[in-house]
Amino acid sequence: MKAVQYRSVGAAPEVVTVPDPEPGPGQVLLKVTAAGVCHSDIAVMSMPAERLSFPLPLTLGHEGVGTVAALGAGVTGLAEGEAVAVYGPWGCGNCAKCAEGKENYCLRAAELGIRPPGLGAPGAMAEYMVVDSPRHLVPLGGLDPVRAVPLTDAGLTPYHAIKRSLGKLTPGSTAVVIGTGGLGHVAIQLLRAMTAARVIALDVTEEKLALARSVGAHETVRSDASAPARVRELTGGIGAQVVLDFVGAPPTAAAAGAMVAVEGDVTIVGLGGGTLAVGFGALPYEVSVSSPYWGTRAELIEVLDLARVGAVDVHVETYGIDEAPLAYERLHSGRINGRAVILPNG
Repeated sequence: MKAVQYRSVGAAPEVVTVPDPEPGPGQVLLKVTAAGVCHSDIAVMSMPAERLSFPLPLTLGHEGVGTVAALGAGVTGLAEGEAVAVYGPWGCGNCAKCAEGKENYCLRAAELGIRPPGLGAPGAMAEYMVVDSPRHLVPLGGLDPVRAVPLTDAGLTPYHAIKRSLGKLTPGSTAVVIGTGGLGHVAIQLLRAMTAARVIALDVTEEKLALARSVGAHETVRSDASAPARVRELTGGIGAQVVLDFVGAPPTAAAAGAMVAVEGDVTIVGLGGGTLAVGFGALPYEVSVSSPYWGTRAELIEVLDLARVGAVDVHVETYGIDEAPLAYERLHSGRINGRAVILPNG
């Protein structure tokens, strides 16, 4: 089968031919319908060798949907041909966090060598993939697989980030979304669907800001050195109750701290390497700063339910599997508007 792999440190991803996988006991083989392209992949491919915690080559793709092609011994509750989405942050299934459905915060994954597909385990950017357990599959329930596949990360991750701040997103509040690409343009829709907050979106290009307005942002601001002052102006000097940074670079993290309100939340989601100092006088009083990771299985089900009622719809660009390296090039240069989706069997 064809697969898109990161094969050596610092190299561009390649389309290669690899043996067809077979499911072992307790596993599920999927025929992949669609796989998402994510900035996290670029972050992995930018790491020096000493920071990589898994061997290469790696089949990419941590956002995946497909149809059940075969069941390993002992698997029940699924039927061949069933359309499913892959829950990506795999855990041990037994620790205290996994017992809560929070496999994204599994306490034993590193110890046991459990890694997400596409981020250590063979991923979805291939004609077929093996899923380690049926509990990591969620029925698509009639959703368009191409538009649904980004929801497994670009939907789930902002949903989790927003959900933890819902108590502060009351009527009259303001939420700022920094970075309106793959995750950010979904976050805007989720904020509009889940809260009464005013949404201000920041990005560096008019094209991205136009996308933000089209999906529901009340205000858009160019993301530059003047952005914190502009946000404070728009909020009457108070600042935003919640700032979601989907870039996470040093300038955007600093900007988030400069525009948050007293008792507000700053959530750094992006992998740009930015940090924010916390201490008396460093931020407004009682500001909380967090860096969450992905989301829970239950939250993925909730995100898909929101999509079914039309509350969220991902802007996608589609590519054949042979075009995957081009999709990564376009993503790296900021030329993807929304989310790129690979169709391995399309």
